[in-house]
Amino acid sequence: MDWLSVLIFLPVLGGLWIGVIGHNKTAFARWAALAITSTELLIALGLWWNAVPNEQGYFYIVRAPWVPAMGIQFLLGMDGISLLLVLLTALLGPVVVLVSWNAIQRNWPAFAALLLATQAGIMGVFLALDLVLFYVFWELMLVPMYFLVGVWGHERRLYAAYKFFLFTVTGSLLMLIAILGLYFTHGEQTGIYTFDYFELLQVNLPDNSEMWLMLGFFIAFAVKIPLFPIHSWLPDAHTEAPTAGSIFLAGLLLKTGAYGLLRFCLPLFPEASTDFAPIGMTLGVIGILYGALLALVQEDMKRLIAYSSISHLGFVVFGIYAWNQEGLNGAVILMLAHGVSTGAMFAMVGMLEERCGTRLLAQLGGLLSPIPRLASLLLLFTLSAMGMPGLANFIGEFLVLAGVFQVSAGLAVAGALGIIAGVVYLLWMYQRAVLGEITIKRAWTDLNRREAVPLGLLALVVLWLGLYPAPFLDSLQIPVTAIIESKSSVPTGSIDALR
Repeated sequence: MDWLSVLIFLPVLGGLWIGVIGHNKTAFARWAALAITSTELLIALGLWWNAVPNEQGYFYIVRAPWVPAMGIQFLLGMDGISLLLVLLTALLGPVVVLVSWNAIQRNWPAFAALLLATQAGIMGVFLALDLVLFYVFWELMLVPMYFLVGVWGHERRLYAAYKFFLFTVTGSLLMLIAILGLYFTHGEQTGIYTFDYFELLQVNLPDNSEMWLMLGFFIAFAVKIPLFPIHSWLPDAHTEAPTAGSIFLAGLLLKTGAYGLLRFCLPLFPEASTDFAPIGMTLGVIGILYGALLALVQEDMKRLIAYSSISHLGFVVFGIYAWNQEGLNGAVILMLAHGVSTGAMFAMVGMLEERCGTRLLAQLGGLLSPIPRLASLLLLFTLSAMGMPGLANFIGEFLVLAGVFQVSAGLAVAGALGIIAGVVYLLWMYQRAVLGEITIKRAWTDLNRREAVPLGLLALVVLWLGLYPAPFLDSLQIPVTAIIESKSSVPTGSIDALR
């Protein structure tokens, strides 16, 4: 069976099923969404279990004609990078359903349908290897996310949703223009007009054209990451989004931008990306320090974690443009670690808000005694986000710094300052929210089983990534080597085998 297509179409069909027959059936919508997302997770784990790479590093390839006259195909592929990100997407699916179980109070069928549509779009982004197909999924994930923020968000949800949509669509249009430029250039050179990723790897671009086309892709991905100075949509979107929206935004949507740099910018435009690498690393380190400094002065826990995401994703960009084995491995591992740790922290902030009626640090305090299980798990994920050895983020940040140090010791030191700032603002957040005297007098309830199961699952992944990252690093060996080789020459030996 074509399991890559199942990963995309199962949530789409499931969302339609819930939307059509689930009207006013809240319990049905909840359980159906949980069943579909859990099935997605089982399929992703099965693909991982049975994955055997060919010599080019791809575990699975699906190819079918879609619009042959335009050279557009339904082309999907999974290598080690996309496998890990598909696993992350599948893991966070049931988590957001369980976290939203009681937090969403109205129109659960529509909410579940949009949640599943978002997951389908993200799966498609991580699997598509035809550039038009990739663009379709890139846009598909934006529309349901816009409605998740705009309909189920907080007071300023419409402002945040408009801003999110405007920023991301503007970036997307630049990428579409670059895709067309690549398409016509390849057609003029070879007489073959195609959007096939493997074919386009062979295109020989003039210097100026390569830089402009690369920038078209880069800006679209930089908006999504989000990279300084086009990051301002993120804190507003996180602050106003429902908990599920924040988890998908931090855990998955931000990763699509970094994935785009790895999959498209570096291999398709190696010379332009080499020239651009110092600027990319500089923007990365600015993001690290800028996000960390702004996180230090936030009173709203969601806004604090949002700015910490800008800092952590700056590290990812830092590692990508270091463009060596350590930097690229560290960037992908940090993408996974951030998705799990920050996704869990957003989930826990949502749980705190349900119990306390606020997420402002000035109004919280002393929660360790009345809700010890929640406080203990929040400490675990906070320590992971700080980069504590033995937990998920540490290995990613360590590898990124090791990679960057080989390029520039000064930039590595600047990045390390961001880690120190991260320790300060995260410990300060935890101290104000959980330690000290209790400020809210009420009957408290600690984590129940529905809340503990997804958090326990994420905690296991945090420990696994921190203590034994070898299986994840093994998956990255072939694709990361290919990206490194693209820096000096475009790989061509694998093209025929992938057709």
